[in-house]
Amino acid sequence: MNNSVGNTARLLWAGLRALLVLTVVCGVLYPLAVTGVAQGVFPHQANGSEISANGKVVGSELIGQRYDLPLKKGQETAAPDLKWFQPRPSNGLGTNSVNTQYKLILSGATNRSGDNKELIDWVRTAKAAVVKDNSVPGHPVSPSDVPADAVTSSGSGLDPAISPAYAQLQVRRVAERNHLSVDRVEKLVEQHTDGRILGFVGEPRVNVLQLNIALEQLVK
Repeated sequence: MNNSVGNTARLLWAGLRALLVLTVVCGVLYPLAVTGVAQGVFPHQANGSEISANGKVVGSELIGQRYDLPLKKGQETAAPDLKWFQPRPSNGLGTNSVNTQYKLILSGATNRSGDNKELIDWVRTAKAAVVKDNSVPGHPVSPSDVPADAVTSSGSGLDPAISPAYAQLQVRRVAERNHLSVDRVEKLVEQHTDGRILGFVGEPRVNVLQLNIALEQLVK
């Protein structure tokens, strides 16, 4: 009986020691080490890839933003502010209905199949809007020129980048609305076009927030 109690006590003490050691190593030392390395080697990425303009943080390289006009009375969806480059649609975003104390954006995909009627209607409506918004006098946009990312949302609904093709499609409209030459806006897009990662991963892309910050500086 005494041996049994002693063995149990030793096992409990060994388990407690393991718990304390693992708590210190995994719960304190390891997070501190990872945080220290991240802040020392990758401080920009570790702090959320923040983008600053005029001395204040205006967003992140990793999260897309909308550029809309103020919502008018009776409107359910705000109209896009066409003086800015527009991002991809974000039909997959959800709303925070659980804890309304905080204004949150819930990311997510539309989860619609390619033959889903609702998705087809979204794409058709988005394509018509892209054609209408980006057609300027003497330069109408053909529906066949509208790239896929202009009418479909990403898997998260928060993609911060668009394709160079979609950025180029918006150049004439942005130039006209901001009283700039097409050449200057085209050069701006070219300067903010990132190539494939390591030369072969992913696709060329344009970060919309960074492009619009540069556009704002150009207009001033």
